[in-house]
Amino acid sequence: MSAIVTRNDCQRPSGDVAGAPARRAFGPNHRWKVLGIGVAANAGFSATFSGIPATAVVMRQGYHLDNASLGLALGLLGLGVALSELPWGVLTDRWGDRRVLLTGLGATAAWLFIMALLVVPTKTAIPGIALLSASLLVAGLLGGSVNGSSGRAIMGWFGEGERGFAMSIRQTAVPLGGGLGALVLPSLALALGFSAVFGLLAAVSALSAWFAWRWLHEPPVESGARAAAASSGPAPLRNIEVWRISTAIGLLCFPQVAVLTFASVFLHDFAGMGTFVTSASLAAVQTGAMVMRVWSGRFTDRHGNRRPFLKVCSALSALAFLVLWLLVIGAAGAPLLVLLLPLMVVVAGISVSAWHGVAYTELATLAGAGHVGTALSLANSFVFIGFCLVPIAIPWILAAFAWPGVWLSAAVCAALAWPIFLRQA
Repeated sequence: MSAIVTRNDCQRPSGDVAGAPARRAFGPNHRWKVLGIGVAANAGFSATFSGIPATAVVMRQGYHLDNASLGLALGLLGLGVALSELPWGVLTDRWGDRRVLLTGLGATAAWLFIMALLVVPTKTAIPGIALLSASLLVAGLLGGSVNGSSGRAIMGWFGEGERGFAMSIRQTAVPLGGGLGALVLPSLALALGFSAVFGLLAAVSALSAWFAWRWLHEPPVESGARAAAASSGPAPLRNIEVWRISTAIGLLCFPQVAVLTFASVFLHDFAGMGTFVTSASLAAVQTGAMVMRVWSGRFTDRHGNRRPFLKVCSALSALAFLVLWLLVIGAAGAPLLVLLLPLMVVVAGISVSAWHGVAYTELATLAGAGHVGTALSLANSFVFIGFCLVPIAIPWILAAFAWPGVWLSAAVCAALAWPIFLRQA
């Protein structure tokens, strides 16, 4: 990318905002500001999506819920994201990433602010389960705007030799934001109530929207012919390869969700580990995932081997969960094997979390520049279906097959993704 590019030297993309200055110069490092916006937006929404469930105990008490009602309310938050990802992605490819990200972040901030005023327990009134569930559903529907629009912006501003690295950095925002949300929000709910929780999340979305308004613009293109060529392939919803990769991404997320949602229960109930070990294990998974995502993006950019890397990740993930399955079975006859379970949970969790940036980059490249938003949102729809289904399915698997059944199912999901990555696009 050249050091300075002006808008009048190139064709204005159809998705750019009307009324933007005729000449706008961008420095050679402007793409890093765009990446920072993507990280901030994804971290903020991850803090909402992962942080609100972290307040479950306080929410159950404050809203006077039973476990079934609590599960319904939190499940609808994920359902909202799953339902809205694809429509937001299609809209991104038509409107442009700036418009969609500003609209989505602004609407999310406004809705969370309304929740802070009207959907919180007070001394005189407790919101009903219907109001709370509907409010969280709307929050998910609005928050689904973040993934496709920020991904399209990053793919547009970074060249082929940097996209995997940039997208992998963006993906570290998910565990980062989720971890911060889980760390801060429960204590905030206990001390100041859910007005403070929803208010803080609204402020984070508003701040991300301001960053996007200030620095996010459609990337310059060298020529209209180049842009047309980038968009000349089939639409992603009619591209079988886009569906294949999106399905593989969803399959690999199923075992990842199993670790994130039930690893602490497994280590406590089956392995008899205390709070320190379970918390340290999950922290190690999240930290390792962040490190591996950044490393994998840089590694595949340098070697041009995204598809082989994804194939290796799926195979190693399946192997790690098979080993975990064998350890659980063997622990019945050899109690010392229990000591290896936290380590194996960490290895399996990192293996199944290291590939996200690489996979999204491969998918976006396959879809073409004109269809990035749709393709990324299709994949994320499968991801959030996993976030809805896996926590519901695991208790049933536990009842029928105990913990060996849970980890064997995780291994099967990872193994099913492996043949999909065998075929080169």
